[in-house]
Amino acid sequence: MALFDIKENEDFYYNEQGYKVFTEKFHLKRGYCCKSGCRHCPYGYDKKTDTFIKNDKKK
Repeated sequence: MALFDIKENEDFYYNEQGYKVFTEKFHLKRGYCCKSGCRHCPYGYDKKTDTFIKNDKKK
């Protein structure tokens, strides 16, 4: 059972191939980085180098 409800177009959307893509809002709601190299990762994780890149974007 999920800890919170997720909503389409707010927490995720479907890409051209039909895969579910989680938004930055969802990742922040979840509260941690999963280190999967997500497209909208707000934590600055780089899967290629397995490091966190400093993110100067203000929230």
